[in-house]
Amino acid sequence: MAEDERKGDRIAKLLARAGVASRREVERMIADKRIAIDGKTVETPATLLETLRGVTVDGKPVAKPEPTRLFAFHKPTGLITAEHDPRGRPTIYDALRNSLPKDAPRVMPIGRLDFNTEGLLLLTNDGEFKRMLELPANAVERTYRARAHGGVTQAQLEELSEGITIDGVHYGPINANLERRTGANQWIEVTITEGKNREVRRVLEHLGLEVNRLVRVAFGPVALGDLPRGQAMEIRKHEIGKFRASVKKGRD
Repeated sequence: MAEDERKGDRIAKLLARAGVASRREVERMIADKRIAIDGKTVETPATLLETLRGVTVDGKPVAKPEPTRLFAFHKPTGLITAEHDPRGRPTIYDALRNSLPKDAPRVMPIGRLDFNTEGLLLLTNDGEFKRMLELPANAVERTYRARAHGGVTQAQLEELSEGITIDGVHYGPINANLERRTGANQWIEVTITEGKNREVRRVLEHLGLEVNRLVRVAFGPVALGDLPRGQAMEIRKHEIGKFRASVKKGRD
């Protein structure tokens, strides 16, 4: 039977759902000849399967997908949102070893926070849930508090609600509000839905501000609250269900 006539899902999607890695990482693993089915190396991430029976990664059978779990982590500054850093800098996983519960599965970050950005970072074992929350088309809100040096008016910030293009990169609607001034600095609350690379910093710098502290305080309905820096907490199962449903509702 031709591959396009077979039923099922792409192997990259199934492996992401099983928490092996993100879809993109699975595609790299396939390119590196690390994934096989019944001993035969998988050649393309477009391979369709109904189950992961017989699938191995580095010669080891893939376990059945575990229930979706979600963790909130208060990332400090000075950590890379990656598993390894070529420059040898500490990563979030160095901190997570002591902050996740002992029964925690392998988790992947949902999006990322820059080395000098702190605050709420969500982690999950479900690659498909991760992808759902990261897709710009799903418009999941991320809220930040930025401390910036320089002057800006509320009127200037409100113009961002129409979106803005900087150096050829277009950023969608941004909700930004002045909170308070402390000396030469001012605090600004910024809510975005796309999460492009360094989006908040680039937009505020375009307005003539110098961001000297950036804290993510919410991702969708999950808030940082008073979670201590460097600590993690698990999100309850019913809250995950509500989160997933709200994203699907917004997409429909």
